[in-house]
Amino acid sequence: MSRSPATEPGPMDLGLSERVAGLRDQVAAMVAEEIAPAEEEFHTEVDKGDRWKHTRRQEEILEGLKAKAREKGLWNFWLTDSDRGFGLTTVEYAYLAEEMGKSSLAAEVFNCSAPDTGNMEVLERYGTGEHKKKWLEPLLEGKIRSAYLMTEPDVASSDATNIEMECVRDGDDYVLNGEKWWSSGAGDPRCAIYIVMVKTGGEDVPKHQRHSMILVPADADGIEVLRAMEVYGNDDAPHGHMHIRFANVRVPAENLLLGEGKGFEIAQGRLGPGRIHHCMRAIGQAERALELMCKRSLRREAFGKPIAHLGANYDIIANARMEIEMARLLCLKAAWMMDRGDARAAATWISQIKVVAPIMALKVIDEAVQMHGGAGVSQETPLARMWAGVRTLRLADGPDAVHRRQVARAELKKHTQEKI
Repeated sequence: MSRSPATEPGPMDLGLSERVAGLRDQVAAMVAEEIAPAEEEFHTEVDKGDRWKHTRRQEEILEGLKAKAREKGLWNFWLTDSDRGFGLTTVEYAYLAEEMGKSSLAAEVFNCSAPDTGNMEVLERYGTGEHKKKWLEPLLEGKIRSAYLMTEPDVASSDATNIEMECVRDGDDYVLNGEKWWSSGAGDPRCAIYIVMVKTGGEDVPKHQRHSMILVPADADGIEVLRAMEVYGNDDAPHGHMHIRFANVRVPAENLLLGEGKGFEIAQGRLGPGRIHHCMRAIGQAERALELMCKRSLRREAFGKPIAHLGANYDIIANARMEIEMARLLCLKAAWMMDRGDARAAATWISQIKVVAPIMALKVIDEAVQMHGGAGVSQETPLARMWAGVRTLRLADGPDAVHRRQVARAELKKHTQEKI
């Protein structure tokens, strides 16, 4: 894919190409007709038997849908600048990610779900040939899943220079000691590999060169899953956001990615695209919430008329539409900046959408909940689950305050020569 130099603005094309329009229509149809109708049964199955293993019916639902997606050639859309990928730009993929956001199962059905996409990005761009053969290939085939371990319980991990997990070289191995939590996906029985942010440098090393990333098999000796973290009382089984302890976990030295001190370089390469993917899926959830809101407001009557005509509901629906459109355009702009190849220039745009999209989606989902009354907070609709997930997104991959700080610093630098 050719890219314009970062110093040349060039034309900004955020529209759908003919090819992607066709893919978007196929993805949208499969989500609406096959995936979304199956999600409630899938989630209901969690309470049958071991919550951390897929039931036979869950496997039938998920694997059946994945097989259909592969048969239709709807698989691994997300990987850009790689012969292994679908050949899409970030802008093009954004339209597909939005459609996937409309169902909690959809991203995995198309093998485009977090944290696997980010982890596959890391393996593709920074892994050795052996890493790719052992871990990337089965991930691309959907045979295994993975987790990304960065956040720690005892430090403010929004400032990643605080990460403390000890990683010490001992002969041909590294030895890991410490704890991680909010390890999304680590509860999945298919999770076979962790990518772990660790500290390898001391105080004598510049703070952004003290950390590294290392591949750790999920079944390595010394790993103990302490508990599943709950999101508003839900443990998100069987995916899970696990609290994990590492006690003298030995990992071959060749599992270190790129070299000691390269953790921040790898993290930025991983998190930038992932943040855009999250935001476009959040926009998809807002679209689904608005659709549910409109249908409910026309179907339900109170005080002798459809509730669409009561109170400020016209304004609520109109504002939801306008705010979705604004967020989508900002997200596409961030994706376009990413496609130009200058990660530093794209960073502030990604920070902007990382703040804007979850807040917008939360607002729309909350208005949809209100329009549904008691049903909106119950299992009768997907809205409660959507709200909890999007609320968490305001913290995942950096909280709002951190991203606002980055945007403000970039803005202030335009007006001063001083260090901000």
